[in-house]
Amino acid sequence: MEAIFSKEIQAGLDQARLESLKLASRLRVDVGGQIHPILRMWKTGFVMEPETPALRGFVDVYDGSLHLFQCLIVTSDEEDGERCYEFKRATAVSEGPAVDFEIADDAPVGLIEDAR
Repeated sequence: MEAIFSKEIQAGLDQARLESLKLASRLRVDVGGQIHPILRMWKTGFVMEPETPALRGFVDVYDGSLHLFQCLIVTSDEEDGERCYEFKRATAVSEGPAVDFEIADDAPVGLIEDAR
């Protein structure tokens, strides 16, 4: 059974849904020092508020203070009061530099010299 609400009630419900998504999500996008919250994210893109300026190009995606991805994004469309973005490229950020050789499983972690 589908409930039919007046436009005012439906707008209030949509606003409450957006507010709960904002509070529940720690994900955010940093674009040139400006921070915008991400409402939902999936493998190929994410959704933000419709009031967010149309973003395009390189952005950084964070979960709280943890830097997750460096992404190249484009705006795909706006539907149901949300602005959708798609990843053209999403590169995971790593803690250390990339190595160009194989590290053995039994390789020593450090070198201990005999100082006698």
